Amino acid sequence: MGGIFGVASKNTCTMDLFFGVDYHSHLGTRRGGMAVYGEDGFNRSIHNIENSPFRTKFDRDLDELKGTLGIGCISDNEPQPLLVQSHLGSFAITTVGKINNMDELVDISYKNGCTHFLEMSGGNINPTEMVASLINQKASILEGIQYVQQMVDGSMTLLVMTPQGIYAARDRLGRTPLVIGRKEDAFCASFESFAFVNLGYHTYKELGPAEIVYLTPEGMEVLQQPADKMKICSFLWVYYGYPTATYEGVNVEQMRYKCGDILAQRDDAHPDLVAGVPDSGTAHAVGYANRSGIPFARPFIKYTPTWPRSFMPTNQSQRNLIARMKLLPVHELIKDKSLLLIDDSIVRGTQLRETTEFLYDSGAKEVHIRPACPPLMYGCKFLNFSRSKSEMDLITRRVIQKREGAVNDKILEDYTNPDSTSYKEMLEDIGKELNFTSLRYHRLDDMISSIGISPCKLCTYCWNGKE
Repeated sequence: MGGIFGVASKNTCTMDLFFGVDYHSHLGTRRGGMAVYGEDGFNRSIHNIENSPFRTKFDRDLDELKGTLGIGCISDNEPQPLLVQSHLGSFAITTVGKINNMDELVDISYKNGCTHFLEMSGGNINPTEMVASLINQKASILEGIQYVQQMVDGSMTLLVMTPQGIYAARDRLGRTPLVIGRKEDAFCASFESFAFVNLGYHTYKELGPAEIVYLTPEGMEVLQQPADKMKICSFLWVYYGYPTATYEGVNVEQMRYKCGDILAQRDDAHPDLVAGVPDSGTAHAVGYANRSGIPFARPFIKYTPTWPRSFMPTNQSQRNLIARMKLLPVHELIKDKSLLLIDDSIVRGTQLRETTEFLYDSGAKEVHIRPACPPLMYGCKFLNFSRSKSEMDLITRRVIQKREGAVNDKILEDYTNPDSTSYKEMLEDIGKELNFTSLRYHRLDDMISSIGISPCKLCTYCWNGKE
């Protein structure tokens, strides 16, 4: 996915920017970047963070990154922030989101006078440069950001830094968050609400969908009021969000406790222990254990000193290997035990199958699986939630196609209904293929209830295909 952070300060912003960006390391795995504006103008640094943490790569750059304005990011894909010189002046830009209609926007840019694109990422046009191109097609940065919100199919939350201040804009439907923090001598903008707490900021304003504000060291000005319609990603609470993060007033850790609580209320399994796949499954498991009265345990521990999430390779086979290497068994809590295991989700099923086999090899008697969200049926079109290149990477789609031959929306609708025969038989097939003792997913209505905000404000596309 990725995360962004910006600071407008009366004093140097460097350390606030450094730590604020670092607190987003759980959201991205490939690139980290910071750009500042100070007495010497714009300065920027970008590093690969696939095999080492953000802090170790940027620590050596801090003496050169001096300024009172700064923006930065952790990214799953393209290098950023970008520095841009155009008829609108000089600015730096960083984004988080996904563009589905890139070819259309490239054609529009060429017709409107853009002659070329310089920043190529993996052989493709850098989406952040595409956003900069759209902004530059208008008479002002504000009009350009509004144009981006209008034209991008997908989602695009962004920060644009000029020599005078920082524009902060949440995407048109609020699929990703953006929060403004304030302290005595500075304002900041952050994807994650917790990223500025230890830096002395308090939450000043959570931007609404499509809202645009302008930050200077002296204050914040609202340039565009929030829109009425919101579709924030539900998966932020289920998986992506850090436990201390809060979105739309709902804390991630608290939501996960409630999620596990509701899972337990619908379950009839009687395991010896309840465990979560670390780290995102742990809080769900605590909620389940608290409700059911079944003891919570950690039958395996994730080894994080050299393998935190942000160092995960992008190659899927390597990711599977590292995921397996990171989990160390506690044999005394596994041998001859019936275990109920909660994971945030099942995508391909490869890692969870290997985890289950790992538990059986360590002496487990039974392994019951309880994903903390419904079966994933559709690839995310908005946030790069999964690295899957095709919806057929999803184990649900593979099982359904094997059962049905051809797959269409009507068939999928039947399989998304937790009360249908097709749904129940799909779960049986998935459980057999992945060697689970039993499998029961969180229902969509229960998951929405776990979050606790209006269902019409939540994006649930990856589960039911409804935008």
